[in-house]
Amino acid sequence: MENLYDKRRVYEKFSLLEDEVKANPMEQFRDWFLDAEQSDAVAEANAMAISTVEADGCPRTRMVLLKAYTWEGFIFYTNYQSRKGRALVGNARACLHFFWPVLERQIIIKAELERLAENLSDGYFASRPKGSQLGALVSPQSEVIPNRLFLEDRLRALEEAYKDKVVERPSEWGGYLARPYEIEFWQGRPNRLHDRLLYSLQKDYDWKMVRLAP
Repeated sequence: MENLYDKRRVYEKFSLLEDEVKANPMEQFRDWFLDAEQSDAVAEANAMAISTVEADGCPRTRMVLLKAYTWEGFIFYTNYQSRKGRALVGNARACLHFFWPVLERQIIIKAELERLAENLSDGYFASRPKGSQLGALVSPQSEVIPNRLFLEDRLRALEEAYKDKVVERPSEWGGYLARPYEIEFWQGRPNRLHDRLLYSLQKDYDWKMVRLAP
């Protein structure tokens, strides 16, 4: 067994203080997201982990790409019949997580999820490269398949079938809007005394912010 006790780093690049942050967490998210986007050291600022709770009560986490964020929440796209899609039928809440190590920052978001309107999913699907569109048709996401060749054969057949045709969005593929009700901003600090500011949505739809111990 490898001993990892000595693998640690000192966090000292930034601070996160109450008098420096926005009153609305979506504005604070925008500021931090723009910092991540503008950093040459962050490969995909919009990569986020999403955790859903499956029928056996165990959370399952995977990486997806954030495709938009608005005052209402965070938008991503997937196959509705995937494991995450099936989990969201039974429990429409999820946790989103962003981690940008080079900035020593993470954001944890608890949200209620709902499907996007079909016209919005249609619009995004139409904007995707044709290869990605065909990929959505090829893959029965999360289902057992015999081998890699199964996917490659299906892709070749669809490339031929749609050579001169527009690819329509399959009904089982589309977007979700994650409406946040809790957002935590974490900033690494020296001596593990990290800054943690938690925003909670109130009944009057205002946001309350408190500081959490690290």
